[in-house]
Amino acid sequence: MLTITVVGESDLPDLMPLMRGYCDFYRVDPDDADLTAMMRALIADPREGLQLIARDEAGAAVGFATVFWTWQTLYAARVGVLNDLFVTEQTRGTGAGRALIDRCLQLCRERGAQKLVWETAPDNVTAQRLYDGIGAEKSSWLTYELDA
Repeated sequence: MLTITVVGESDLPDLMPLMRGYCDFYRVDPDDADLTAMMRALIADPREGLQLIARDEAGAAVGFATVFWTWQTLYAARVGVLNDLFVTEQTRGTGAGRALIDRCLQLCRERGAQKLVWETAPDNVTAQRLYDGIGAEKSSWLTYELDA
């Protein structure tokens, strides 16, 4: 039995280790204060985005997702950007990632977003198996970035 809820202030102590695990997986090291500021900004203004936390039947935090809301000109529509999806290593393969994506998709529908879009690293084959398994379509776009 998995429970998925929108993150509130009381969830932050359980969410931080998951976010740190996500950052460690991608070999990045943002400051905990910056991660906490992001979490609190999303709690304060869910119109910008929100985070979900997945808990197992014992109440232990086993995964999270972050969705940001925006527009996509190419679709002429609102979209949800699944910026983060992470489940603990021991929880992978149990349906937790799929359940988080399903809840994100439901939230997109509730907000009038026509698509849920996301990226993953080319070498993250475990995640790609999940995404392929739920019928998600791979994009042909390449991602670029510049430091501001």
